Amino acid sequence: MSIEFAKYHGLGNDFILIDNRSSSEPVIAPEQAVELCDRHFGIGADGVIFALPGQDGTDYSMRIFNSDGSEPEMCGNGIRCLARFVAEIEGDRSNLAQYRIHTLAGVITPQMTAEGQVKVDMGVPRLLAAEIPTTLAPANEKVIDQPLEVAGKTWSVTCVSMGNPHCITFVEDVAAIPLETIGPQFEHHPAFPQRTNTEFIEVVQRDYLKMRVWERGAGATLACGTGACASLVAGVLIGKCDRSATVELPGGCLQIEWSEVDQRVYMTGPAERVFTGQFYSLLPSASAAGEALAVETNP
Repeated sequence: MSIEFAKYHGLGNDFILIDNRSSSEPVIAPEQAVELCDRHFGIGADGVIFALPGQDGTDYSMRIFNSDGSEPEMCGNGIRCLARFVAEIEGDRSNLAQYRIHTLAGVITPQMTAEGQVKVDMGVPRLLAAEIPTTLAPANEKVIDQPLEVAGKTWSVTCVSMGNPHCITFVEDVAAIPLETIGPQFEHHPAFPQRTNTEFIEVVQRDYLKMRVWERGAGATLACGTGACASLVAGVLIGKCDRSATVELPGGCLQIEWSEVDQRVYMTGPAERVFTGQFYSLLPSASAAGEALAVETNP
């Protein structure tokens, strides 16, 4: 059986998109997603995203398998890519399409903009320790500027959930952070029972932040949309940034706003198709996965 796919990226955070509307369950298993995401023997991606039928009155449902086979609740860059993908499979050329998408983090609403960007209503951030979840504070309290011991150092962290967990720490120079070494120690810290995404933030000015991220289940990536949202919220909570700011990631910039009116977070950024193709089978070992792929480069 052959399965068609499209490769998309949002600021370098890249995904394999599959039209899964014929079934309410993903057409491949997590371990197969791991093979497809392998950058040497597979297609190469940070995750596989499935466009499934909508639930509870939504237009679509979104499921995602990370490159390690785990399943996150949501992905900010991924949902922008999904919005572009479904607009293309629907043949919508208006560039103003809007969708209500069911995710494991709730209903998320992306909308195309006239400038070719995708603006996403990411919902209201969750701030209580039980909602993150984390044991850094009592369940009904917020985790703001709390100490956390990692790698023999005390870090001041603020925790935010955008439907998935984030641990944010502000640093003088993000370029100096040994991300590959310290990121996994944050992700697997016992204070986070479901692991965590970790953002290191440098405040350039109150409306401009620099960010590096270690993503739960994917490692160091070029961008993280939910992380950018969570980081701005954290910056507002500790008085380091404005409610609207540019967040510069290694792959480019996102515009993030935490609205004072409705308390919802809005993320605006690009999503671009890279190529399309199909894979005919999935072999049992990652070393042979490349032989199972036929990639058609249609930009």
